[in-house]
Amino acid sequence: MNRLMPLAVVAVGSIGVTVTPHQDVALKDLMPKETVIGVAINQRQFDGVDKGAVDIITAQFNQISPENVLKFQSTQPAADRFTFDAADRYVEFGLSRKMQVVGHNLVWHMQTPAWVFTAADGGRADRDTLLARMREHILTVVGRYKGRIHGWDVVNEAIDEDGSMRKSSWQAGIGDDYVAKAFEFAHEADPDAELYYNDYNLEKPAKRAGVLKLVRDLQARGLRIDGIGDQAHWRLETPTIGDIEEALADLHRTGLKVMYSELDINLLPPAARDADPAQANPYANGLPDDVQQALAKRYADIFGVVVRHRDSVSRVTIWGLSDGDSWLNRGRMNYPLLWDRQRQPKPAFQAVVDVLRGAR
Repeated sequence: MNRLMPLAVVAVGSIGVTVTPHQDVALKDLMPKETVIGVAINQRQFDGVDKGAVDIITAQFNQISPENVLKFQSTQPAADRFTFDAADRYVEFGLSRKMQVVGHNLVWHMQTPAWVFTAADGGRADRDTLLARMREHILTVVGRYKGRIHGWDVVNEAIDEDGSMRKSSWQAGIGDDYVAKAFEFAHEADPDAELYYNDYNLEKPAKRAGVLKLVRDLQARGLRIDGIGDQAHWRLETPTIGDIEEALADLHRTGLKVMYSELDINLLPPAARDADPAQANPYANGLPDDVQQALAKRYADIFGVVVRHRDSVSRVTIWGLSDGDSWLNRGRMNYPLLWDRQRQPKPAFQAVVDVLRGAR
């Protein structure tokens, strides 16, 4: 049984340090039985340094994804050197808690070292060289965790906004079939692992059409692909719930699992580097109550989609535990998640609980 400890505060001088927030219910116990609920975790968390976070993650979630530790740059920084110490600890963190462990990601146009695309003479590596490097990387990384990592984001963000193949270094050096080769190599490395394609803005018709075309090409080739990750980096008002449900229906018609793989809600406006700080960072002193309540409603509406379409959504992964952990801060104060910077559950958390309880 999962008992959640009440709030404990340790006084340090005149400052109260929150150790473990109080929640009397776990999201993982309320989700539809067909759907797991997860969170992206960072190294301080899976190393056990951030003990308050570890307590919440362990109590609330039954799936984890890594923020960065399994990306190409982290696992193979040089042609002759693989580094797995941190990745090993990430995997063990999940397995020791009987969580579904996801690997993110194998092939991406970002966070891939320059050496991968460089020939011995300093020019651009040719197709055969790139395929050999991709295969070695995937066989080594996926093979190391064979039978331990449940599923992999094999290729990340291969489609551009107009639905065409993104003109990445992988695509330029190998051709459009680099995606198919990555799935081929991943299945070779671990025939039992689930394999996913992962991307964002799938609620936009042109982008979604490109992803669907890619997925159907993989299926036509007879390659294993188990699911589509819709990253779900959304805003307070966009995409609409209607857009989300339309995209979900289209994606599910492929016969694949659909996962909201990186869910967060960006509350800040787009801002140029020279933007007025007051406009670029409007919530520097805290989130107004009306925005807090709007965020709660947004999360309630999103989880309403999940429970209405429980047969279509196999996983929801929230991209970060608390507001202070989010990649969306980037020098500003954002509030995109279910826990605040003091690791207290926000009204959005309670809104999600209410929706899930109502569905039961």
